[in-house]
Amino acid sequence: MPSIVKEGKDTIIFASKEDHADPSNIELPPPEPNSLLVLANGEINWNCPCLGGMATGPCGLEFREAFSCFHFSTAEPKGSDCYEAFKTMQLCMSQYPALYESKGSIDDLVDEDDDDDEEGAVKKSADSEDKRSAVTAIQDDAKRSQEAVNVSSTKQEMEQAKTN
Repeated sequence: MPSIVKEGKDTIIFASKEDHADPSNIELPPPEPNSLLVLANGEINWNCPCLGGMATGPCGLEFREAFSCFHFSTAEPKGSDCYEAFKTMQLCMSQYPALYESKGSIDDLVDEDDDDDEEGAVKKSADSEDKRSAVTAIQDDAKRSQEAVNVSSTKQEMEQAKTN
């Protein structure tokens, strides 16, 4: 039989090898319905903790649109039809760098010792410049796409006016 000792707010249980020999008779509760990503009806559970709160916040709408597109995508490869939705999400997130900082990027793999030498600092600066250029290119591409949509809709309106 295990011995149980209470020390303040802590409970310490000492168990022997023999105590662990018997199978456990503890029944685990069923999982909470909110902890699943996909609900029984096939809808995405935006309150799932696995999403890490990405569905809320300043870019929550853009995230939900991109994630939904990818999740329900039937294109091959999966999600290849969601480029515009992810580009819109990335554009939004780039406007909030403090909130949507890059985690687990390739820069994290660089040793701290490499920062001391001049070559490492130059490489890191070049990497940062590449990232800025990529974000700027995405932003410019998104602006051009929006302008094309505006021009296209204006042409359609003009054609409609001619037929009326």
